[in-house]
Amino acid sequence: MKFKNICEIDEEGRYIIEFPDLPGCLTEGETLEEALNNINEAILGCLNSRLKDAKENFLKKNVSIQNKFSISLDTNLVAEYA
Repeated sequence: MKFKNICEIDEEGRYIIEFPDLPGCLTEGETLEEALNNINEAILGCLNSRLKDAKENFLKKNVSIQNKFSISLDTNLVAEYA
């Protein structure tokens, strides 16, 4: 999975990387290398939070569930860059 990102340098010289396709998902670092090292954690944290919210909303709306279901996130590609 690929995510579009925007990389900027703020007024203090810190590198900010934002992911427009994942609102609220961003990372930063003193150097570009540090910001890039933080990318996986930012993406996984954002996706994990969205999955948790989706699951909670789904369970609230569908009180009687008769079949089992699962929600999974394939992190194999992301793990390659960790």
